[in-house]
Amino acid sequence: MTEDSHSSSSLRRQPKQQRGKQRVEKILDAAAAVFDQVGYEAATTHLIAAKAGTAIGSLYQFFPDKAAIFQAMELRHVERVKQMWAQVNTPEIVQLPLRQMIHALVNSVAQMFEQPVSRVVFVQFFMAREIFQSIDESMTQEAINFMANILKQRNSKLSEAQYSLLAEVCVHSSNAVMLSALRNPDQQHRQRLTQAIEDLLVSYLEPYVGDHVLGNVMKVMKCLHCQSQRLSKNGYRRGKQCYLCKDCGKQFVETCGRSFAP
Repeated sequence: MTEDSHSSSSLRRQPKQQRGKQRVEKILDAAAAVFDQVGYEAATTHLIAAKAGTAIGSLYQFFPDKAAIFQAMELRHVERVKQMWAQVNTPEIVQLPLRQMIHALVNSVAQMFEQPVSRVVFVQFFMAREIFQSIDESMTQEAINFMANILKQRNSKLSEAQYSLLAEVCVHSSNAVMLSALRNPDQQHRQRLTQAIEDLLVSYLEPYVGDHVLGNVMKVMKCLHCQSQRLSKNGYRRGKQCYLCKDCGKQFVETCGRSFAP
């Protein structure tokens, strides 16, 4: 099997002990640094092993070639993205004022890209897509679906077509600016670009899911029984939206800006 093979599986063997898992993470971080410095084509497993401070034989215990290493990086990035989505898709964040919500979303993404593996995988996806084995355009569509779901929670009166279009513009424009930020060596300029993403999204989304559109709806979304804001939608009753409190487990119905127990 050659260095440039893209058909190899990710890990040759799964580490069972913590020490092995840490070694794999160290190899992935080292690979990210090497791919970032010399590019994928010029990178070799020997360079990666040297960067990781491990013997080449130890690297080969887990990975048969650099293609397998990069695929493991892809999978690690996917895990982190889905963890991040789960962490931000909560009523506490979705029901924040628009700018605070967008800040929470963009900040979570920026923090994820502080990790070398995720940063390199994201940049390479737009620079050298042919090396990818696990990530394709379907992940971009997942991001669009995720954003559409966020927008739907903020304003259920929008149509499905509107959610999708708004989300698509948000994802593609954010990706473009984030790519420029991650490729810029100037840390201050990188921060300015990240801030610009927030300003861009807030300005674009304000007419559709801004605070003035929602009025008092978001403010009264508290459990009738315990006043918790940890809520989830729980179907409809007589055409009215029902909510389930994640803290006390009780339900209530939102009607005309007021809460009623079912």
